[in-house]
Amino acid sequence: MSGGGQGHPSPYDNVVSSATRFLVELVAWVAGPWAAADLTGTWLAVIPVLIGLVALPATFNAAGDKNTTGITTPGPIRIAIEVFLLVVAIVSAWAVWPTWAAVGVVVVGVAMLVSGVKRYRWLAQGAPPVPKGKR
Repeated sequence: MSGGGQGHPSPYDNVVSSATRFLVELVAWVAGPWAAADLTGTWLAVIPVLIGLVALPATFNAAGDKNTTGITTPGPIRIAIEVFLLVVAIVSAWAVWPTWAAVGVVVVGVAMLVSGVKRYRWLAQGAPPVPKGKR
């Protein structure tokens, strides 16, 4: 549901957290399918892996977290989705990219986690409704 019916993104998010989450998603979308193709020996593996990695964060959202529509899911599940994408991004980057690029992915991942602490605490509490004064 769009902003959990509130029409506002979470006030617990910030520009750095949002940008690093997006970068992690991009890396997962590129390196994940690439690694799947390397592991299976066929580029046909790219299609289902890419569809799954793109659909997962686009479909399942915590109420009040973003201005997007999708299936409303509890905050802890949204955290699990983001951690899964982070793991895919890091593991895949180490599998298919040069060391310097994989290290960069780890740095972006750490920045994502550190900058998103307030949002993750809020999501872990089940993403309760945000008081009007905090929006």
